[in-house]
Amino acid sequence: MEDLYGGFWRRMMAFLIDKMILFGISLFLFFIGLLALGLGFLSHYREFLPEQVAEVTITFVFLYGCVTVFISMLYFTYFHGTTGQTFGKVLFGLKVVQATGEKMTLGIGFLRWVGYVISAAVINLGFIWIAIDGRKQGWHDKIAGTVVIRVKNIVNEQEMS
Repeated sequence: MEDLYGGFWRRMMAFLIDKMILFGISLFLFFIGLLALGLGFLSHYREFLPEQVAEVTITFVFLYGCVTVFISMLYFTYFHGTTGQTFGKVLFGLKVVQATGEKMTLGIGFLRWVGYVISAAVINLGFIWIAIDGRKQGWHDKIAGTVVIRVKNIVNEQEMS
């Protein structure tokens, strides 16, 4: 029965793929923001005092951080709540399902994302927990009442044909 659940390494690789996707999106937004910020400074460069430049820069960094957290929340909530699979999970043949067998919902997806934050907050112990748990559940899984199971993936289907 244990081979039904997605293991630590497979899940970590899927998560890294998802984080690389999110990093690419956030990097794009960062450069767009820098471009807009630079154009704003160039068009009004004589009006800005150094203190104002620092204030605008701090505001930009704060807003950028908020936007990246929001995009991460949307990404994981939507994909886990609707299909149970992010792009990384599809590649590694994993799927999030409710432990009760009920259909995934956006609410469960959001609760699982909140669990991600908690799992990461304590030196990633909530993620490491996957390696020692009998059902391969991290704290985020336990909080949301979910398990990650193995399903067919693109790589397995190509090997079989």
